[in-house]
Amino acid sequence: MSSDSEYKIIQPPGQTRPYPQPTKTGRIPFEYSPTGLKGETWYQQWGDLSTSKQTPLICLHGGPGVPSNYLLPISLIHTDYSIPVIMYHQIGCGESTHFKDKKGDTAFWTPALFMAELDNLKSYLDIKEFDLLGQSWGGMLAAQYAIERQPPNLRKLVISNSPSNMTHWVRVANKLRSALPKAVQETLDRCEREGKTDTEEYESAVAVFYSRHACRLDPWPQELNDAFAYMKQDNTVYETMNGPSEFHVIGSLKTWSITEELGKITAETAPGGLLVMNGYFDEAQDETVEPYFLRPTCRTRWVRYALSSHMPELEETDAYVRDLGMFLMSG
Repeated sequence: MSSDSEYKIIQPPGQTRPYPQPTKTGRIPFEYSPTGLKGETWYQQWGDLSTSKQTPLICLHGGPGVPSNYLLPISLIHTDYSIPVIMYHQIGCGESTHFKDKKGDTAFWTPALFMAELDNLKSYLDIKEFDLLGQSWGGMLAAQYAIERQPPNLRKLVISNSPSNMTHWVRVANKLRSALPKAVQETLDRCEREGKTDTEEYESAVAVFYSRHACRLDPWPQELNDAFAYMKQDNTVYETMNGPSEFHVIGSLKTWSITEELGKITAETAPGGLLVMNGYFDEAQDETVEPYFLRPTCRTRWVRYALSSHMPELEETDAYVRDLGMFLMSG
């Protein structure tokens, strides 16, 4: 992997133009039938779904539990290509309904819950044909959704910065962690050993990792700060499913894997093909995303961003939007 000096040289350009205001925002009633719990999904929409001739793009954010604020530059897809875009805060985070009393309830916080929420959103907005983009955890969810649900009206699938196997993800993350300054590593090790992962000391050490492998922009964009502020207010979903950090994964997703099932993403599942995206400095290193390129039997394409880490939509916005738009508009 890269030498320490590489992290300090050429910085990514970031977002060079403002993104559009949403056409509408709203709340969608959601009831999860296995538990009977009721809540609301908050969403944003760019464009008119009833009049547009373009297939709408639904975006799934990461975390789990880090709302879609940091994906807002993808709304430029509507500006540049007139493609309707829908983003939403998954249940349990952001502006959607929270269930703090469900912290630690691994039987409640499951991929099945979020797949049901996606189906509910599509039904409420009367979305038929659609393209689906998932970033980080969102890509994991999008791929599992395609595999298990085989949604009949899915056209194109985009997996951005996502692993197909969490055991592999942790192994790669720890390799990156081993290249951090020795004092940072020692702080991380000690806090995890002593159960002090909720301290400012631990958060400061984690921030060093994030500055290299989550977002290389300095300072971080407001969109990303807003998303993390939401998670800090309520980390129920993230702590339950992931854990205290990207590399200390002790939640219910610890052994999650769909690698062996990726062959079920066929030309019938995603007739328009599958696009894989990641960054050179990404915590989702090439070896973690490669199965999405090699194992599906539909057409696949892979784009990597030389100056980006885990969030090229923020770090190299214009290139990301261009590549995404060209894929969505291609035949």
